[in-house]
Amino acid sequence: MEEQRLGVDIGGTFTDIVFLAGDGSVRVRKIASTPHDFSEAVLEGSKLGMEEAGLTTDSISEVSHGFTVATNAILEGTGVRTALITTEGFKDVLELSRIRTPRLYDLYYKKPSPLVERKLRFGVKERVTFQGEIRIPLDMSDVETVLEQIVSEGVKSVAISLLHSYANSKHEEMIADFIRKKAPDITLSVSSELLPEMREYERTSTAVINAYVRPTVESYLTHLGEEFANRGVTVPIKVMQSNGGLSTVESAAEKPMYCIESGPAAGVVGAFHLGKKLGVLNVMTLDMGGTTAKASIIEDNELLLAPEYEVGGGMSIGHRLLKGSGYILRVPSIDIAEVGAGGGSIAWVDQGGSLQVGPNSSGAVPGPVCYMKGGTEPTVTDANVSLGYLNPEYLLGGAFPIDSEAAKRALVDRIGIPLGLSEMEAAHGVHMVANSNMGRALRSVSSERGRDPRKFTLVAFGGGGPIHASGLADMLGVGKIIIPPFPGVFSAFGLLFADVEHHFVRTYFKSFNELDLGAANGILTELLESGKALLSEEGFDKERQQIVTQIDMKYVGQTTELTVNHSITEFSKTSLESLGEAFEKEHEKTYGYRANGDFQLVNIRVIARGLSVQNRVPDQIQLATTSGGDLGERQVYFGKDIGWVQTPLTSRQSLDTSAQNGPLVIEEYDSTTIVPPGWTAKIDQLKNILVEKK
Repeated sequence: MEEQRLGVDIGGTFTDIVFLAGDGSVRVRKIASTPHDFSEAVLEGSKLGMEEAGLTTDSISEVSHGFTVATNAILEGTGVRTALITTEGFKDVLELSRIRTPRLYDLYYKKPSPLVERKLRFGVKERVTFQGEIRIPLDMSDVETVLEQIVSEGVKSVAISLLHSYANSKHEEMIADFIRKKAPDITLSVSSELLPEMREYERTSTAVINAYVRPTVESYLTHLGEEFANRGVTVPIKVMQSNGGLSTVESAAEKPMYCIESGPAAGVVGAFHLGKKLGVLNVMTLDMGGTTAKASIIEDNELLLAPEYEVGGGMSIGHRLLKGSGYILRVPSIDIAEVGAGGGSIAWVDQGGSLQVGPNSSGAVPGPVCYMKGGTEPTVTDANVSLGYLNPEYLLGGAFPIDSEAAKRALVDRIGIPLGLSEMEAAHGVHMVANSNMGRALRSVSSERGRDPRKFTLVAFGGGGPIHASGLADMLGVGKIIIPPFPGVFSAFGLLFADVEHHFVRTYFKSFNELDLGAANGILTELLESGKALLSEEGFDKERQQIVTQIDMKYVGQTTELTVNHSITEFSKTSLESLGEAFEKEHEKTYGYRANGDFQLVNIRVIARGLSVQNRVPDQIQLATTSGGDLGERQVYFGKDIGWVQTPLTSRQSLDTSAQNGPLVIEEYDSTTIVPPGWTAKIDQLKNILVEKK
């Protein structure tokens, strides 16, 4: 039997399972997520998928996984009891953070409580300068006293983050060695090992997040691996990172900070490889799942990476300027704007009588009202069912029955009556508010970053993305939409398309005028060698190693830096001139101007990728054969200007390469695509649905 690669992506409502063979044949399975123990849905869905396809465990050659375990631990406050050891006088750095708030005029707004309570934050006598000089030696008697308190409090995990340890890590190493000898059962997260980068709050916050979720993630991944092995699947599990690369289970367990946003990243990786395959250079992605909608862009075939993001402070509203609601995680991640506008997002009326959608979600349990699992609050999915966008009787090819009448009643009772709206007006209002929220996310990654959305092709996926894509494209002036095969499980494809990837960073804070070329090249060489050595340990020979360099830099006196992609292998006068020009281009693109000032280097970054022997992206996805033909018609509502239209229903397999005029509803096992009047739909050679404005 041909080998199969297994991709598993955990979402807030569904867990997606994909089996991909070398010839491009695909078998998919969606199963409700199990928040009490996410591994249950992963294992059960994989088992059911294998049984339905007649696969054996011996045929599984790879398991790639994206999960929300770490994210949920932060959001729900279920991480382990954690302590922080820092320099004396700096234990409130988590409390002070950046003195920013996303609600400037809300006098009652409270920031999320630090993940480490104050009595478990300990200062020790020591001091290192920003130049790495030891001003006050570490007092080991202080460390011994602190450890006694930590042990007596039953702490399971400790973060160590001392002042300026990025410049000299000796004191952190001494504390870590002491704890490992005296209390080996305590899990350690050492900032100089995790993030040797300047800025005390960001480094401390990152180390604390890693410490807070590390035992939980270790336990989950260990349990999942053991259960897979018990079922006969013994291949190593690869884990998706927030930066779009895969890591080993061991690396993910030790540094879960890299995997907080693993699920959303996978979908963007899938879109990146799809765009590359189609020769589409500029792509904007919309990934609408059950709980959230995510947006990102791919420009000139390059993923847009952010050096940091916030986690755990409630749902983002998709605006890059409104920060301060969560915990800063200073790790490279695919730049994703996320809003609470998924299929399960709850519609409600606020105290001012305005219709709102999200950020609260019905999740997997109880789910939307139409799912008949106990949900009572109307959701975006209930609105889409009522408008005729979704099948009024079932989803997932008949395996998931729904109650459209219950959805309509909930919309009338909770939205229509309070606002004086009809059933149809209430449903369409929910749909449009959801679109407005997702539009913020799409603008956040495009126009707010100096990119014109009209120059991008929208790739829509997730269970709800293809439903809302045309409305959002109209809003942004986008004229072309791509709906990939199996859009509802597309993030699981992204897991299977990604390569192994590791990130390394080191601060070197110098203006170009005072930069020591020897010192800078020493750091760069060390990072390059670390990347190559790690890939070699994981079995990637030199021919399958790809090394990429990035530089964080800014104008002298500027507060924040930009990350510049630059294939620099050595710092020299020539390479610095080239680097300066690349920075100014990026600065002009992002902020609209060049300052023509002096440059300052901040961080040196290296990305080490391990490339597979086989092509990870098949030449063509093989769709299941069907009888084709029409699937009937139903009434679909296209807004007050058009109204209700009797609309043909069809399948992806029934489309051909000639454009078919809307209105049209394209139903699939895992998603539904809406083609409104004024748009056309056709299939391309790779089985993508191309939806274009007439």
